[in-house]
Amino acid sequence: MKNETQSYPEPAPERRLRSRSRPNYSDRRAVERYLADFPARIFVGQGKDAREYAATVHDISSGGLLIEAPGVPPEETRIRVQFRIPEGVMPEAFIQGVVSTNAAVLHREAGQPLMGLAFEEDLGVRYQRTAWSYLRWLAAAVLFVAASLIMVIKYENLYYFWFDVPVFLYSLLVGGYLLSRFIFAAFYGDSKPLAVLPTISVIVPVRNEEENVTRTLRQLMEADYPRERLQVIAVDDCSTDRSLAVMQASQKIYPELVVLGLEKNAGKRHALAAGVGLANGEVIVFIDSDSFLQPDALRQLVNRFADPQVAAITGHCDVENVWTNLLTRMQTVRYFVAFRVMKAAESVFDSVSCLSGPIAAYRREVLQEIMPEWLSQMFMGRPATFGDDRSLTNSLLRRGYKVVYESKARVTTLVPEDHGTFLRQQLRWKRSWFRESLIASTFMWRKQPLMALSFYLGFFLPLIGPAIVLRALIYVPLVQRTSPLMYIVGITLMSALMSSTYLLYKRSRLWFYGTVFCFYYMFVLVWQTPWAVLTSWRNEWATRS
Repeated sequence: MKNETQSYPEPAPERRLRSRSRPNYSDRRAVERYLADFPARIFVGQGKDAREYAATVHDISSGGLLIEAPGVPPEETRIRVQFRIPEGVMPEAFIQGVVSTNAAVLHREAGQPLMGLAFEEDLGVRYQRTAWSYLRWLAAAVLFVAASLIMVIKYENLYYFWFDVPVFLYSLLVGGYLLSRFIFAAFYGDSKPLAVLPTISVIVPVRNEEENVTRTLRQLMEADYPRERLQVIAVDDCSTDRSLAVMQASQKIYPELVVLGLEKNAGKRHALAAGVGLANGEVIVFIDSDSFLQPDALRQLVNRFADPQVAAITGHCDVENVWTNLLTRMQTVRYFVAFRVMKAAESVFDSVSCLSGPIAAYRREVLQEIMPEWLSQMFMGRPATFGDDRSLTNSLLRRGYKVVYESKARVTTLVPEDHGTFLRQQLRWKRSWFRESLIASTFMWRKQPLMALSFYLGFFLPLIGPAIVLRALIYVPLVQRTSPLMYIVGITLMSALMSSTYLLYKRSRLWFYGTVFCFYYMFVLVWQTPWAVLTSWRNEWATRS
């Protein structure tokens, strides 16, 4: 039964685990089922013979339900079921309000009032046929109108350029930068499956994750990847909770799982390095301990190694706890655009600037080449203890390797649910972004010209952003007596560009939160940048309180 406080989909366990089945075999379902605990109504018969029964849904997929319905006569094989899918039970594309549909009774549990139902029409197909048939045109229209109006405003910026050079120059550069990212991302192409899958070693660094690491390891061990070609190594970095005990409990279920407990806290880099020392795969995959793998993610992740010049690949990460509150919903849209637009745009030039912690794969020989430099990195005379992902990526890009993004290798991750934790995380990320971008500035000019220009704009514009916001929203209205309306309209249009892209790809009613996030960034997050720059030498982790 689904935990009532949980705000994200929980897959129902497989009947047969991959590790217990024969080699090269995965007895996976055709569609994912999710644990549930919500009410439903069942209707049997028509007219004066119609009867209604209360029921409880215990798991759900896009194709059917496992439902507890005491009182429904055993001879009934066709029924009508009505329910509302609560937020957090299924992926966001299936949250459609009240569903009323015909269903067939496939089986009944012996001695229990449980029935397995198959819907007359798959929920995903139903959604495409109904609501999505209108929403996709709305998404396309908003995307076109937003892009067109942004271009019109940029033309107006040129016309009025000399009235306020700093604001209009910044506006032109930001608009051009964002539009170019969307245009580059449009050229991102799908990969083709590898003929022969490489052996891989997946390393999971763990620090105080007793609540989540069991699921992380279970989904890795049950991944759709050949058993004899997959090694999973979990490294506990001297947790102060029960993480190590929980990992050892998982090892009893999956004897091939390798569990290593470090005797003292060494930091994420050294925990990963300890795992690499035990790895025997041709490809090394790093996965965060609060990230959850889709069944085919590992197969998809390695596809781009078909190009021998590709040294590393990052996958696609979505938010797991989408439905918790306003903050997690905003992050959901932000994460999607950061990966599917920003990383996809960089991948077109084989120069992704950050191999993200939730999932990234490296050629073993290349990783071993750069490990000594990575482990001994210093910044302003002090050991670098965060920004591991960007630092590792910089080492690869500096050497001329291709670093790319694979959109089909999907994981989800838990994001901060309160503003204090979120702001600490963002400050840490900004510090590592500033430090590693400074380092990358020394060699990114050697990349493809459009990529190099995009990188330097992406570094320079956020640094001056606080000053521009201050000028546009405070100085100009108070001193020049001019309305900041056009600046705010520009922000709104750029947020509409992001939101409509999310709607177009994800078919989700969460698209509006992209606009909310843009204003949250303008009024809150932008002011972290100066402090992050001034304190970039500080090494504390800062996310957990």
